[in-house]
Amino acid sequence: MKRLAQLLLSAALVATTACQRTSNAELQDFDIEIYRPQYAVGFEIVGAEGLQSTILRVHNPWQGAEDIIEQLFISRNGEPAPKGFVGQVIEGDAERIICMSSSYVAMLDAIDEVERVVGVSGINFISNEYIQQNRDKVRDVGYDSEANYELIVALDPDIVLLYGVTGTSTIENKLRELGIPYAYIGEYLEEIPLGKTEWMVAMGEIAGKREEAEQIFAQIPQRYNALREQATAATTPAPKVMINTPYADSWVMASTSSYVARLISDAGGDYIYRRNTSNTSMPIDLEEATRLSAEADVWINVGSLSTLDDMRRQFPKFADTPCVQQGAVFNCDKRSHPTGGNDYWESGVMNPDLVLRDLIKIFHPELIAEEFVYYRQLE
Repeated sequence: MKRLAQLLLSAALVATTACQRTSNAELQDFDIEIYRPQYAVGFEIVGAEGLQSTILRVHNPWQGAEDIIEQLFISRNGEPAPKGFVGQVIEGDAERIICMSSSYVAMLDAIDEVERVVGVSGINFISNEYIQQNRDKVRDVGYDSEANYELIVALDPDIVLLYGVTGTSTIENKLRELGIPYAYIGEYLEEIPLGKTEWMVAMGEIAGKREEAEQIFAQIPQRYNALREQATAATTPAPKVMINTPYADSWVMASTSSYVARLISDAGGDYIYRRNTSNTSMPIDLEEATRLSAEADVWINVGSLSTLDDMRRQFPKFADTPCVQQGAVFNCDKRSHPTGGNDYWESGVMNPDLVLRDLIKIFHPELIAEEFVYYRQLE
């Protein structure tokens, strides 16, 4: 009994000391680099000596943001947020997650935790098989001004994963009012394909599976870079590549440093529009689009077009371009879902090597024997 009492007293003293140390932690104590991305620029994970909790810091999570940091404190072992912390707090690993973007679903699926998703935005536009087969468990919470806050509350999420376009999410203030934790995931802003994928590590930290996510991610650059080297060694000339079609009377062309431009380059293609060297896409007029398409060898990412006849019917001005005449038009909609989703924007984010392989097959077909995964040739 005396020995038991001593053990209990020692345990109490250790717990008391730990609580005192934890409650006295300050923000500057979180200076241990838990994870610094190799490719992504939008997040980092830090910790403090002797503590199990971590802070996920998200940098500039929407277009045009400058010097903005959104922080999520992931409390573990009952540790409170440090003094001076400004941001959101979750208690332990997130078990119930609402995803406001389909790419977040893909990230959770990539680390084998998609069953944690209890709510999504626009369920009809999500391709993930688990989500579509479990509509009774996974609810559609709407989006923007149409968000169903009663349903969000009823789902009792541990966290809601948001995105910003040109500013904070339209539902952020209401979530704050309701006391529901949220975090911004900014993978769509990454310009390097592998940088987008690396956000799965941030998702892993939120779900308490960071180490597993790191192991899964570590294999992807190896496959991607091997394919890129294969494309670099191609003996055929790099084709000039046109992208996109008009949308709402605007034809938008990506910058030379963008995600799509980098994919084209890594796949051994020559992105045809070199004038946009900014960090955002920019519109061009129909006259310039006509000139570019006439010079292109290959045309990819043609929006909602399903066939070459669609191209000729909707955009007759381009019917006589070499790409259309020769059938060198490809779209990234092979894995489209009947209700409107396109898996290119979901699992494609997590499989940049497969997207790259598809593009190499388009630009240098002699190099790739495998069938297309995300792309297909219009007929």
